[in-house]
Amino acid sequence: MSHLPTDRVTTTPHARVSPASLRYPLGEQLPASGAAIEVAPGVFWLRMGLPFALNHINLWLLRDRLPDPAQPEVQREGWTVVDCGIDNPATREAWLQVEQQALQGLPVLRVLVTHMHPDHMGLAHWLCERWQAPLWMSTSEYQSAMLACTGLSNFGGEPTVNFFAAHGWNKAEDLAVVKSRVGYYPSMVPRIPGTYVRLMSGTQVRIGDRLWQCISGYGHSPEHMALHDAQNQVLISGDMLLPSISTNISVYAMEPDSNPLQLFLDSLNKMAQLSDETLVLPSHGRPFTGAATRIAQLHAHHDERLAELLQACSQQALSAHDVLPLIFKRALDVHQTTFALGEAVAHLNLLWLAGQLIRQHDADGIYRFRTAQSSAKPMGT
Repeated sequence: MSHLPTDRVTTTPHARVSPASLRYPLGEQLPASGAAIEVAPGVFWLRMGLPFALNHINLWLLRDRLPDPAQPEVQREGWTVVDCGIDNPATREAWLQVEQQALQGLPVLRVLVTHMHPDHMGLAHWLCERWQAPLWMSTSEYQSAMLACTGLSNFGGEPTVNFFAAHGWNKAEDLAVVKSRVGYYPSMVPRIPGTYVRLMSGTQVRIGDRLWQCISGYGHSPEHMALHDAQNQVLISGDMLLPSISTNISVYAMEPDSNPLQLFLDSLNKMAQLSDETLVLPSHGRPFTGAATRIAQLHAHHDERLAELLQACSQQALSAHDVLPLIFKRALDVHQTTFALGEAVAHLNLLWLAGQLIRQHDADGIYRFRTAQSSAKPMGT
């Protein structure tokens, strides 16, 4: 489990990729702070720091042209920004460096956000205001960001505490920390632009000389949008397809009986037919090729976790908190546990909703899971 609270990604050993599995066309090359690397004609890679264990996010600059609002017959040259970084002084300073070193004297014409998590959404308001540029994102992500900015989110507060307690996490001092996190999201995303342009699955967006099609993804966030340029074989994958870590898929208090892992696996299948030469531009890690290989690895990773859980729940009825040592092989701090537990529930819910596990609400108020044919007793009895 990553320390990163904004993207909630899993870094279990099973999610790791052997060095020969994928190809990295740019090798070990990384953009310097405030600088950009051109990874395809008119497509530039930025890398911003994050104050977490996963210490970076990749952002993208796409050369663009759009009609001038004051003179619609005149085309303005400039940039579309894809994702923004969190709102903190270091990221604002990095963007000021980008203006000087990478924008070539041209304006930002629009800001496109793949999804609402803070490292993607945080500075959207600042960039949109600074450049008088519109925000483009999906409706579910936009509305979720608006809700999270109020403190009514999945990241802390009494509902989250109750949800975790119902899945077996009952250590009072830990839950006090969780309860206090109601300001967590707005601390990195203090404001949301008041208007936006809606992206939907299948939407085609002309950006400069390239035509990008939106590919919706579910499970990691409400309605994540990746961008695919089929003609030039480039995919801006956001967090849906990462080269060396597996995106966190969690159940949250607002939707406790959801099945996000099945949604995520189904979403991956939308990308399974990508050409092996497609250049994948992920939000974390290095650009790579071999999308189908990576998708197969992710399916295998989750299949292995599910098989382990089925076996464990055939021996005794287990809560999500009980199975954490099975899924995560090292000690977790409170912050990591919040995301680990959500992911454990996601795996158990998939098996429960598929009829492979029975979920029971015990007299102590905890949900426990057992295989349908077992007579398993709760752990510790």
